Amino acid sequence: MDYGRSRKKETASTGHGSMLPLLLTKNDMGKIYEVIDERIQEWIAAQKVFFVATAPLSGEGHINCSPKDGYSIRVLDSKTLVYLDLIGSGVETIAHLRENSRIIVMMCAFEGAPKIMRFHGRGEVIEKDNSQFEHLKTLFVSEVGIRSFILIHLDRISDSCGFGVPLLEFKDYRKQLRTYNERVGEEKLADYKIKHNTTSIDGLRGVKTG
Repeated sequence: MDYGRSRKKETASTGHGSMLPLLLTKNDMGKIYEVIDERIQEWIAAQKVFFVATAPLSGEGHINCSPKDGYSIRVLDSKTLVYLDLIGSGVETIAHLRENSRIIVMMCAFEGAPKIMRFHGRGEVIEKDNSQFEHLKTLFVSEVGIRSFILIHLDRISDSCGFGVPLLEFKDYRKQLRTYNERVGEEKLADYKIKHNTTSIDGLRGVKTG
């Protein structure tokens, strides 16, 4: 098929004998929002996964993208997100934020109406020595192995159609990480954090507390 040529209006069968246009309308185009309103907040709460991406300043450094479970993120206010960060094998997000603070959170609907939302902003790492840490803990279910909270001050909120995102059926959240953390306990996890989370793969500074 020659995609370089101009093509006639495409249609697809609905399975009921009618034909629907596959052309994008003006309402399908991406929008930019000033704030997270109530409708967007409800949509965020319904998503089961989100993705976080950061990068170092150096062009030789490694970009990082991490998937997170949907119940680990909260809307603090109309321009601020926060997510719970558990101890893990890597510390790229924290290291990048310490260096340059740039971050994006992306969510896409795998069920229901198609939509992708991107939340660009400046991230702040809230570790145990920060006065905000204990307050932020109250927003989440009690957890073993909390490394930090990532506070995101948004400067751009946008959506796009999401027509290319597949439909997937959600079954359950994985329990392995939390089961492991509960079995190992805070003391051993703190030792693990110091051993594995002090620098990024590019040598940038990671965690700062024990």
